[in-house]
Amino acid sequence: MNPLRVGLVGLGEVAQSIHLPVLADQRDRWSIAGVYDVSPSLVSLATSQYAPAKAYQTAEALIESPDIDVAFVLSSDDTHSRFVRAAMRAGKHILLEKPACLTVREIDELLALMPAYNKTLFVGYMRRYAPAYLAARDELPAHADITHVRIFDLISEGRHFLKKSQNVLYPGDIDPALLARGARERDALIREVVGADAPADLVRAYRGLTALSSHHISAMRGLIGEPKGVVSAHRTNGGANTSITFDYGHFACLYDAVVDDLGLFDAMIEVRSNTRRVRIIYDTPYIRSLPTRLEVTEAGPLGPVTKSFGPLYGDAFSNELETFHRHIQEGTRPLTDLADSRRDLALMAGIIEKMKQSGRR
Repeated sequence: MNPLRVGLVGLGEVAQSIHLPVLADQRDRWSIAGVYDVSPSLVSLATSQYAPAKAYQTAEALIESPDIDVAFVLSSDDTHSRFVRAAMRAGKHILLEKPACLTVREIDELLALMPAYNKTLFVGYMRRYAPAYLAARDELPAHADITHVRIFDLISEGRHFLKKSQNVLYPGDIDPALLARGARERDALIREVVGADAPADLVRAYRGLTALSSHHISAMRGLIGEPKGVVSAHRTNGGANTSITFDYGHFACLYDAVVDDLGLFDAMIEVRSNTRRVRIIYDTPYIRSLPTRLEVTEAGPLGPVTKSFGPLYGDAFSNELETFHRHIQEGTRPLTDLADSRRDLALMAGIIEKMKQSGRR
């Protein structure tokens, strides 16, 4: 079968450091057929590095082109709904970077189009495709035996790693008016959730939830199921840090996110029973094929016994695209689809309501 022809909408740091190289590696599955970005320099860079990719003048022109089979929507969050709607109506398969949208309303409007859409829509939650995560599913204690879950993201933003490891282009040629309009539209969407008069730290907290935290909220749900609700949620450090407790009935799941400028990445999911601990350990995804690890510890007659899996060098993004391709070929439904993403956004809205009750810290 011929490779599927991919058009990328958005050529920022994730496209440059991850998606384009992975697509090129998987040349038996994909061909990079078209690109679009609001930055002319990014378009020029991509077409020079990934010939014969065609430059399109607008996102809509790329999406509607008969020379594109699959649309990768990698643009700013505020544009996702518009571009996905266009791609659904054009009958394209869609890879949608997380978050799918910024509001439940947008997701619901897209879900209303699904009955007439007969292609594959895949939301890119790559942590759910990491080797250690996939292996952990077979090592978990029985759900009834779980006593505690702990998840944390103690990390620095991607640029701390990319600037030291890759030559990513951060453009300076985007129309300032376009940037300002995007900022206004993004703020309006966020304030649908946090409130029109929400303080800046609550706005920042929600931006963090839909960006960094969305990976682990999705991974949590995929691993241990849906929580009954949110027990508590607090924000500190101007909204950069969040602490959340999820209600799972007979156990609680604690999630902490801390974003700083140390240049470190420390991310983990830990599931415990009285006699077993399963721990998934992640490194930064911005450097491809850094290993994930899985540790399984059990109580033994001489003391705790730990079985280690890894380092596992399989690339989560590569696994993600292989899985997406398989769903396209088989006509099957991805686990990370729009309906799944809606659950994440609904949880995030519940977190914001708890933060409003708890006030600032």
